[in-house]
Amino acid sequence: TISFGFCLEVSLMSLNNDVGCSSPSMTKVPLKILCRQCSEFTCEKPICLSKSGESPEIKVLVPLVKHLGSALIGMVANPSSFLAQHADYVLHTPIEKEADPNNLAPTASTTVQVAMGDALATALLRVKGFSPADFAQYHPGGALGKQLYLRVLNVYPQNERPTTQQTDSVEAAILEMTSKRLGCTVVVDELDRVLGIITDGDLRRMLERKADLNRLKAADLMTPKPQTVEKEALAVKALEVMRQKSITQLIVTDAGKYAGIIHLHDLIREGLI
Repeated sequence: TISFGFCLEVSLMSLNNDVGCSSPSMTKVPLKILCRQCSEFTCEKPICLSKSGESPEIKVLVPLVKHLGSALIGMVANPSSFLAQHADYVLHTPIEKEADPNNLAPTASTTVQVAMGDALATALLRVKGFSPADFAQYHPGGALGKQLYLRVLNVYPQNERPTTQQTDSVEAAILEMTSKRLGCTVVVDELDRVLGIITDGDLRRMLERKADLNRLKAADLMTPKPQTVEKEALAVKALEVMRQKSITQLIVTDAGKYAGIIHLHDLIREGLI
């Protein structure tokens, strides 16, 4: 689709929506088309945006586009205009008057054109069967796209892997937490299966109980059956669990075995929040 008209910003908005739907699109200024870019209309679906449909450039462009064999779509406020009478398809965008005090500046007319462009893009989504996976493919850098393709395995490997055995002393667990700087350590068995987690909160609660540190082991301090997420899961799933459980880190597993830690800060850095 090629959009052209004097309101370049409206044409660009329509263009962006079409590109988001994976439809090849471009926008052109009428004067440039008249000068040197006419060939780009061959076998395309041009949409001409105009309020009056009577400008001199429109009256030159419309016959030219028709001569090149392209079916012309006119988006115009005046149904009796030159553009409306000569377009193959008319998208009527009527307004009573512009919003500015002098009824001169393109305000209401451009707003209606933007709304019509959004409606076209939405209809195109349905016709093409555009799925969330398609959206992620064409929007890989945005937050919405990342929600659909970014996985835990793309994020967690940059973090340390704090590990503690259930028979380790509390002092050893604290040293492991301090050195790995993630606010937790994961208690595992000899096969690397997750048994529990020790967090800063567990340490504070232990101190409040005035427990004898010399007699406690990691297994006495840990929270058993902690929340986990498989490394193949979408990162947004990890974020959802963190929000539901009011936690800031999540244990990552690989086929049921301890793989690492994903932290809330990782997801913030990736733009998921």
